Amino acid sequence: MIDVAPERFEELVAEALDSIPEELGRYMDNVAVFVEEEARGRNLFGLYQGVPLTARDNGYAGMVMPDRITIYRKTICGVAATESDVVRQVRITVIHEVAHHFGIDDDRLHELGWT
Repeated sequence: MIDVAPERFEELVAEALDSIPEELGRYMDNVAVFVEEEARGRNLFGLYQGVPLTARDNGYAGMVMPDRITIYRKTICGVAATESDVVRQVRITVIHEVAHHFGIDDDRLHELGWT
C-alpha cells in the first residue's frame, strides 16, 4: 500500500481526465467528477451515477442534476505498491467510469481490457 496525498491524487485524476481525447471529451455532458476517500461499506475504485448519454431522450432536459463520477483514493492506494501503480489504476478507473457515462457496460469494458 502507498499513501498518495489527497492533493496529488486529485492531480492524477485531473491528468487522467485530460488524457481523454478531445474528440471524445467534448461529448461528455452534464457530468461532474469527485474524489472521495472511500466508498462506505463497498470496495470500489470508482462509481458512475447518472443517466448514460445513450439512455437520454427528449425528456432529459431542464434542471437535471449532473451525473456523478466518484474516484476513491484509499481503495486505489490500498492496492498499489508505488505511485506508478496509483497513476495506472487512476487512469483505468477514470476511463472505466467515463465509459459508463457513454453507455458502455462492464461486460464490454472487460472485453476491451478496462476493468
